[in-house]
Amino acid sequence: MEPTIYCISGLGADERIFSKLIIKGYRLQHIPWLPPVANESIEAYALRMAAPIQDENAVLIGVSFGGMMSIEIAKQKALRQIIIISSVKSVTELPAWMRAAGKMRLNKMFPLVRPLSLIEGVANKRLGAFTPEEKEIARAYRKTANEAYVQWAVDKIVNWKNIWQPKGILHIHGDADKIFPFQKIKEPLLIHGGTHFMVYNKADEISQKILDHL
Repeated sequence: MEPTIYCISGLGADERIFSKLIIKGYRLQHIPWLPPVANESIEAYALRMAAPIQDENAVLIGVSFGGMMSIEIAKQKALRQIIIISSVKSVTELPAWMRAAGKMRLNKMFPLVRPLSLIEGVANKRLGAFTPEEKEIARAYRKTANEAYVQWAVDKIVNWKNIWQPKGILHIHGDADKIFPFQKIKEPLLIHGGTHFMVYNKADEISQKILDHL
């Protein structure tokens, strides 16, 4: 039986973001996001997210906020390998505007609403979703995302204080990522032209990078 690679998608996303990854010799298993409990800490949430990981020395892939969550899981559970994609490893890699928003609690003062069609194009451009297929996936995320989860997740992102990282972490990042600019990322494996959506639209290249590393 093929060993399992566990996968955690980005904020509000689902297993479709991993649908084009093919890592020969491994089976991918998506861990879905859970509804947060009121006032739940990221540590408590990570413990619940880790429950499906039953293998010893498992491999875990996290995209965007899923990468941050993967690091939180690794603090509590022994893993063979952490791979994060289009994400950040520590508070120092967060964009300055995100850290400032956390300090000023702007996400609490101005709660998020579902993006209007007027700004959807801007949101897609920042995400890196350009083709009709990619835009439809992004639109579906926005329509189905649980608002309580989104508010909780955004709060945890802008207030993330982590400075620890697991040994041997592999950080794959795009040099065209507009959400987490690569200039702030320490020692990434860079994907030329990779956007925040590259796990989907550059899946062949990323799959090979992961397989080479494993």
